[in-house]
Amino acid sequence: MAHPHLVAPLQAAIAAELRHVRTAIERLAEMLVGDEDFVNRYLEQFQAFDMLVQCTDESAALLDRLAVGRDPHDAVDSVRLGTVQQRLRVALAAAA
Repeated sequence: MAHPHLVAPLQAAIAAELRHVRTAIERLAEMLVGDEDFVNRYLEQFQAFDMLVQCTDESAALLDRLAVGRDPHDAVDSVRLGTVQQRLRVALAAAA
């Protein structure tokens, strides 16, 4: 059985971990931007870094909202990336 008093701190800790991942991705992207040949050869793939950062940031923000007690449906409604929001809505519907 879940321990409700542990859920919010765990959600907040996972959000912090996701922010560490986001920072690492941003640092890697910044390093690679310095290589003009790499950017020119892999521009489309390079843009994936931005999407990873956005998804990670949205996931962290969602966990923060849940950690402070927001309703899960309201918390998902605040996700700014439409595709991520839709996948999360599907997950909520499956859990209902």
